Amino acid sequence: MNLDPRDVEALAQIIAAGVEVIACTGRPFPGALPWVRRLGLDGPIVCYQGAQVRLPSGEMILDHGIAHDLAMEVIRFAQERDLHIQAYRDDQLLVARDRPEAHEYAGHAGMEIHVVGDLDAAMGPTTPKLVIVAPNPTLEALLPDMRRRWAGRLNVATSMPTYLEFTSVESDKATALQFLCARLGVAQAESVAVGDGRNDASMIAWAGLGIAIEGSAPEVEAAADRTIPGPGKGGIKQLADLLVRS
Repeated sequence: MNLDPRDVEALAQIIAAGVEVIACTGRPFPGALPWVRRLGLDGPIVCYQGAQVRLPSGEMILDHGIAHDLAMEVIRFAQERDLHIQAYRDDQLLVARDRPEAHEYAGHAGMEIHVVGDLDAAMGPTTPKLVIVAPNPTLEALLPDMRRRWAGRLNVATSMPTYLEFTSVESDKATALQFLCARLGVAQAESVAVGDGRNDASMIAWAGLGIAIEGSAPEVEAAADRTIPGPGKGGIKQLADLLVRS
């Protein structure tokens, strides 16, 4: 995990000014916690694309999983097309087969792989999310059909160019942000959301000030009020100057 020291310093400036900074990530809780700690954050963590909100202790304060039967629809769809797909149970990464795509994801997320053979039997009553890992052109071709196929039943978005992620229709980063604002007593107009992935678009649109990273997907920039440069390019310093001045 590489963090530009200038970004870390700017984030520390924001925290020192009394701003409540919340990590909102698609990562599972075990993969999110180390970098949240490195950033000096001690508040709730939005993980699994908003399907869960956890305290650093691991305590669950919001949980919206995908029901087993619905998850199996997606799993069968992927398996019939020989696409790698993974599920989760008790913060464990579950795969039916040991494939290179699983190792790619596990290395990025900082998790171990659990090869279970049969996801139907291993998954449990719900899973926080499902992830298909495949080349970007494959996922870009799949995304419109996936959204139509499960419209009103699942949220479907890419988080990284090679990750297509599914969550309950009740859960996305906007829903998690709304929950935390209510819990912390922060008005919607006073909230700020920053992101660069399609999975960030909902919270960027919901926040009082939505900020997209330059070069984000068009739907992300369309949801935003403004853009800032990406990691290591001064964007977090711009954000710090804006928030501290405000």
